[in-house]
Amino acid sequence: MVRALVFLFAQLAATPIVSETVETGEHRLVDLGTFECRDITRSTVLQRVCYDRAQQDLIVASNGAYDRYCGVTAETVEHLLGAPSMGQFFNRNIKRETTAGRYACQTREPARKD
Repeated sequence: MVRALVFLFAQLAATPIVSETVETGEHRLVDLGTFECRDITRSTVLQRVCYDRAQQDLIVASNGAYDRYCGVTAETVEHLLGAPSMGQFFNRNIKRETTAGRYACQTREPARKD
């Protein structure tokens, strides 16, 4: 029994810890290692909300797809999570189509050298 436990712990210690990565609508992979994620069960619009407070990046899962929004304040995320209707709050205050791209993320690709 002790040998089995020692073997199990050794295997667990040798297993690399891999953080979750999601693909956003812009076909970019985002590592969620720095995000705090919550599964949402009280909304028909949002299934998951992930927020990186330091970077002010918000990732939401809606209709099975992930989208990223940049420059979203912690206060806005708190209002989203506490809203009576999370879907209505998201659609009115965060969604790109209704905020004229306010939370659009800038591409972080290096400048081309010609």
